[in-house]
Amino acid sequence: MQVHHGFENAKGIRNAVVTTGSFDGVHIGHKAIINRINQIAQSVNGESVLITFYPHPRKVLYPETDGKDLMFISSQKEKIELLRKAGLNHLIIVNFSIEFSKTSSEQFIREMLIGKIDAKFIVVGFNHHFGHNRQGDYQYLYNLSQELGFGVEEIPEQDIQHETVSSTTIRKAIKEGRIQRANAYLDHQYIIIGGLGRGTHLFTDIDFPTLTVQVEEVGKLIPPNGIYAVAVQWNDTQYKAMGIVWQNSNEEQPFVEIHILDFDNNFHDDEATIFFHKQIQLGITITNKQILKKELDEGKLLIDELIF
Repeated sequence: MQVHHGFENAKGIRNAVVTTGSFDGVHIGHKAIINRINQIAQSVNGESVLITFYPHPRKVLYPETDGKDLMFISSQKEKIELLRKAGLNHLIIVNFSIEFSKTSSEQFIREMLIGKIDAKFIVVGFNHHFGHNRQGDYQYLYNLSQELGFGVEEIPEQDIQHETVSSTTIRKAIKEGRIQRANAYLDHQYIIIGGLGRGTHLFTDIDFPTLTVQVEEVGKLIPPNGIYAVAVQWNDTQYKAMGIVWQNSNEEQPFVEIHILDFDNNFHDDEATIFFHKQIQLGITITNKQILKKELDEGKLLIDELIF
């Protein structure tokens, strides 16, 4: 997958089959769209393209209200990795600003999708809106396609067990620690990508040496305090591990630490991907070392029995 920062750097895309959106989490609904644009691209000897915006539009347009507390399933780095795994050919990251937000739906289609990358086909998700004040929708896109000669298609809603999948429902599941539900919506494990640092004495002192996962992006959604069954991808090898999320009352950002089962937990300074599989215990007792050690011992036994 090629990553382009801005339309001006997106050169040489062949017969572009395009979709747009935030694609936070790259969930099962997003993958349905990517699969479809890949199918269309293959049929027209073209390439699939996602146009996304950074920072998130709500962060720019409503920084003190709607966007203030908006949390994200995926950091920018994580999103890029997930899109790569999903088989996307090109990702165009457009800098979103107040000025850019004034771009009308017609300008966006005519000047950017057609003028800049010569889109041959545009695919949108169910009830997708775009352009200034969200003026553009599928019907608007279809009407314009008749004039400009590009193909257009709308992908229906995706659901799992009759529940509509959206980034909002996934965020809610993660906030509640319901990792398996979130993973079902995502169609992959919820991940955190970050550098590994030395763990805190809190766990080392009770014979559970840990590594701290350095969450790089402000606004990255972290599951609630507790113990989780996780896998750690480090240097092309996966290790079974216990994930520990806890929060110091003096810190705004929760700590994410890992204890790798049956392995030296002293390595650090490298980047790793943490795959969350299951919540083992919601909440931990960090104020009492004896109780904390009992909780970790029990958590480790349960994780050791799991197959993942």
